[in-house]
Amino acid sequence: MPFKRIFKKQRKYATIPTEKAKQDIPEGLVEKCSHCSKIFYEKEWKNNLRVCPSCGTHHKMTAWERIASIVDDIDSFEEWDAELVTDNPLNFPEYQQKLITDQKKTGLNDAVVTGKGTINQFEAVLIVMDPFFRMASMGSVVGEKIARALERAKDENLPVIIFTASGGARMQEGMISLMQMAKTAFAIDRFDQAGGCLIVVMTNPTTGGVTASFASIGDYHFAEPNALIGFAGRRIIEQTIREKLPDDFQTAEFQLKQGQIDRIVKRPELKQFLTTVLDLHAVGGERT
Repeated sequence: MPFKRIFKKQRKYATIPTEKAKQDIPEGLVEKCSHCSKIFYEKEWKNNLRVCPSCGTHHKMTAWERIASIVDDIDSFEEWDAELVTDNPLNFPEYQQKLITDQKKTGLNDAVVTGKGTINQFEAVLIVMDPFFRMASMGSVVGEKIARALERAKDENLPVIIFTASGGARMQEGMISLMQMAKTAFAIDRFDQAGGCLIVVMTNPTTGGVTASFASIGDYHFAEPNALIGFAGRRIIEQTIREKLPDDFQTAEFQLKQGQIDRIVKRPELKQFLTTVLDLHAVGGERT
């Protein structure tokens, strides 16, 4: 032993390498709640509409999962403009590859699904954003599909339900993305002038340019529990105003207290609640 190590404190234990037993759980069999960390079978998770049975946290849904949870028959849902595909107008680096990756992952061409279906026999137009496609950011195709859906709803005299879930404007499309705020707002104004009924359901998260445009100018504004709803991020606002914001700032509950939304509705109750609202606006109270 070298002389310098004689007076060095020696370890009184030995490290014995062990192999951790790997759990043989097939992928997609179980889901873990991001809030309470409890684990549930995927079947139970889906049956509960991705709401944690333990703590009630509302997890993100794909656009098609959302549609299936609302319409009477998913097979009879008539999708519109599915063929529209986003280009890369600014030649933004790696943007095209990211689009291709998300298209393969979600099966969608872009971040919103639009179309017509029935909700407890009431016919309505649905506009559903998918947070798994570029965080449902609003680019040229998203804005175009929303505008087209509102125009068709106006022509067919149908109510519109928008489910928002977005990180805001899509930065890779620059000014073209920001233009969609004006385009969708103008389409809603035309729809409103024709006497249309627009219901907005804000889900987690609804932020940025989406909040600042079509998400905030409906006839009714509802939200899922604890959904993040706001424009700029909390940290940016605190740095700007040099004040500490409330803990519940930008949550659905905070927005309800401030009068920014009309009601918070739990996901399992949403279909029946929307049916009640649609019934109020049905011609003569009759279902289509």
